[in-house]
Amino acid sequence: MSTSTLQRELSELLGERVVFDAPMSRHTSLRVGGPVEALVTPADRPALAALLALCKRRGWPHLVAGSGFNLLVRDGGLDGVAIKLSAFRALERRAGPRVAAEAGVSHASLTGLCTKSGLAGLEFGAGIPGTIGGWVAMNAGIGPREVKDVVESVELQVPGEDAPRTLDAADLDFRYRELHGTAPGSVIVGAVFRVEQSTPEAVQAEVDALLAQRAGSQPLDAPSCGSVFKNPPGDFAGRLIETVGLKGTRVGGAEISPTHANFIVNRGGATAADVLGLIETARERVAREAGVELETEVRIVGRNEA
Repeated sequence: MSTSTLQRELSELLGERVVFDAPMSRHTSLRVGGPVEALVTPADRPALAALLALCKRRGWPHLVAGSGFNLLVRDGGLDGVAIKLSAFRALERRAGPRVAAEAGVSHASLTGLCTKSGLAGLEFGAGIPGTIGGWVAMNAGIGPREVKDVVESVELQVPGEDAPRTLDAADLDFRYRELHGTAPGSVIVGAVFRVEQSTPEAVQAEVDALLAQRAGSQPLDAPSCGSVFKNPPGDFAGRLIETVGLKGTRVGGAEISPTHANFIVNRGGATAADVLGLIETARERVAREAGVELETEVRIVGRNEA
């Protein structure tokens, strides 16, 4: 693609809401990754629709970076456009009861609204980092509870369409840590969740218990991307990695966490190559010694460094 064309047309469309050659290490939770050609923060739905239409017309690749959790960008950086929906933060209680949240709403904000209003059903998301868009896109969850159990509808902006379309959960294909059934290149704009009326005290107690559990079992003292691997059927990726003796293993500034082996943390100065090296080591050792093929949960994108 022509870099000059991309820069000119995105600047004309979005003005100051586009930054070129933006280092993704500043926009991912692991704090690693090379630059993206263009980092865009559309101001509203029409701006997002115009951006996606331009990308489709020009054939420019795009991805939603969100708050950068569950995302690993290689050191060579990204072609095309990375989208942050930080302006999409509307959050409201609706009758039913329901809660409507735009894609840029943080889980902490959603949990806060539910706690204050005494709305139960979404407590399992307490402590899961990131934003609602990413939460829905990866069917986030903990234990037996997942987004698919509580989402009523999802609002999507499809490239080439002027306005978002709303799909009922029954029309989507939620799988373990994945969402299928959307048009190619679609961007999640928001979602509506079913909740139940409870009391602020009861909801707060459940949230506090989950936060305490997370604090005692996950590394919160260093940057990470969350769980690196999906749990294989009937087992846990962290248990398998620990069993083959890889807890605490380091490559450069990256480390398989001594607290939870399914987390890779940045101890300072890590590169994406360091993290990828640990991912491949864990995958190879678990396959050889435990006979299990681990599948990554973290989304790995971008170019290897030349």
